[in-house]
Formats: sequence, structure tokens, C-alpha cells
Amino acid sequence: MASIGGNLPREELLEMYRGMLTIRRMEEQLARDCAAGKLPGPVHLYVGEEAIAVGVCRHLSERDWITSTHRGHGHFLAKGGDPARMMAEIYGRADGICGGFGGSMHVADFSKGIIGANGIVGGGIALAAGAALAVQLDGDGRVAVAFFGDGAANQGVLAEALNVAALWKLPLLLVCENNGFSEFSPTATVTAGSIAERARPFGLPSVEVDGNDVVAVWQAADVAVRRAREGRGPSLIEARTYRTRGHVEYEVTFITEPYRDEAEVEAWRARDPIDRLARRLREEDPAVEAKLAAIAAAVEETVRAAVRFAEASPEPDPASARGHMFANA
Repeated sequence: MASIGGNLPREELLEMYRGMLTIRRMEEQLARDCAAGKLPGPVHLYVGEEAIAVGVCRHLSERDWITSTHRGHGHFLAKGGDPARMMAEIYGRADGICGGFGGSMHVADFSKGIIGANGIVGGGIALAAGAALAVQLDGDGRVAVAFFGDGAANQGVLAEALNVAALWKLPLLLVCENNGFSEFSPTATVTAGSIAERARPFGLPSVEVDGNDVVAVWQAADVAVRRAREGRGPSLIEARTYRTRGHVEYEVTFITEPYRDEAEVEAWRARDPIDRLARRLREEDPAVEAKLAAIAAAVEETVRAAVRFAEASPEPDPASARGHMFANA
């Protein structure tokens, strides 16, 4: 089998391309649905950051655990979550992966190892540390991964997780998706020093990678996941990336002045992770174009099918709400 891009097999790169494109097209659909008023709440889209979720999750099985963020659709899909049931969840429908009660910021599927997205900044870090302790006690080589943003890197829970994970050599991978902004504040104005370096005082390995290069992410995750599976403890990856859409799709209704330069956005669009991988594949083998087109067509149908499923799903029964709030209700 031919290999390119850091000696990865072409078929592996094509699958990563499929994964990133699926996330992108699903998010673009949600952006349109949000603008059309079809969604019951706001959405925080993952557009521009797809290489991180895909590059990491290609190393994970359904038995490994991940925790996510308020920008969690990409992690859910990269970990093997069902696009149709995710779409139904975001539509607030009964056939959604959480019955329509979780919505965009709380997609989860324990059967796929997806503990869940989280509306609390940094809320998934401690959950992943707990999951790492659980799988360590099981002793079966599984790992836990916490995805979090640069804003969450300023939460005390990160230091606590680094400390206990280092002491107990937990099979934990901490992945900071540094997209340059904490909501509407440039990271440089609210975050001191290097996020990657925060692991060093605890004696843990860390690395800063180009989060828009899926091969670079894959390679960094390969080292960290192997280390965790072998019982050698946790690692931290800081993936530098950029969200090319806003913090939240509804922000146009309350942001009165631009908080970033459009030229900056365009410069990052030129580094789009999906386009970069496609160029790499074409440069190695121009004949790959037919495969890329077939993948694109299949992804478009996946998105259409997800929308059909969501639109056909009924609203949740309001009478069932107490059953999700209280034990034995």
C-alpha cells in the first residue's frame, strides 16, 4: 500500500479526509439551519479545527473514552458518533442521541466512548481524569482523552488533573485546542506563557503542534496514546489552530463591533486543514481526485440523510422531563 504524509498509508489519509470533511459539511449545514431559525438554541461550530479531533481519534477505539467541550460536534463525529442522531439531538428531537434533552453542547454516547460535550469551560478535564483512573484500575490498556480550549487552560482543574495524573501515571491525554480566542478575547490578552509548557513542572511530556496539519496531529497523538497504553503516564498536546467562524452562530445579534481582523481570518482560511490534506494527496497521486470526489459525494449524502432523520423525528414528550432530572421519577 502506497504511503505519503509522514509514511501514513494513503488509505489512512483518505479516511482522515473523509472524517474532516464529514465534520465540515455537518457544521456548515448547522450554520445554515441556525440562520434559518430551525434550531432551538445556539451552536458553537468546529469549522477550521477538524484536523485535531480526527488526528487524535484515529488512534482510539470505541472502548477508549473522550470528553469534549461546548464546541463538541467534531469530537463526537471523529470518535464514531452517529451523524443522524447528533443532528436530531441538535434539532432537539426525541431520536437525538440524548433524546433531544442535551442539545448542541451536550452530545454524548457512552457506547462509543463519548462521555460528552460540556457547557462548562474546562468541565471535561476532571471527567477524563476520572475515566483514566477507571481504565487504569481495569488494566486493559484503554486510555482517556480530554479535549479543551485555550480558555480552559486557565482553569485550576487543569493543574489538578496534571498533578494527580502525573502522580498516578494515569493513561490520560490532554489535548488543548488553542484556536486563538477565549470567546471574544484574543488568547494573548488573557493567557500568560505557553500552554504546552504547563505540563513540564509536573514532569510530563508535552508538545506544541500545528493543529491545522492532520498528519502532525496524528503523529503527536500516536506518541502520546502509545505512552498511555503502555502505562507510562499522561501527556499534553497543544494544537495551534483557528476557528474561522464566530464563537457562536448567534453572536451577530449582540456583537456590535468586530473583535478580529477579517484579514486574519482569511489568512487562516488559506491554511485550511481539509484543503491542505487534499493538496498533499493530489501532489503525490493526481489520480486520487476520483476518490476525493467520491468521498465528497458520500459525505453530502450523509448530511442530507442526517437532516431527513432529524426533521422526521418527533419532539420529546414534555412529560418525560422529570425522568431525566430525578432518580426514580
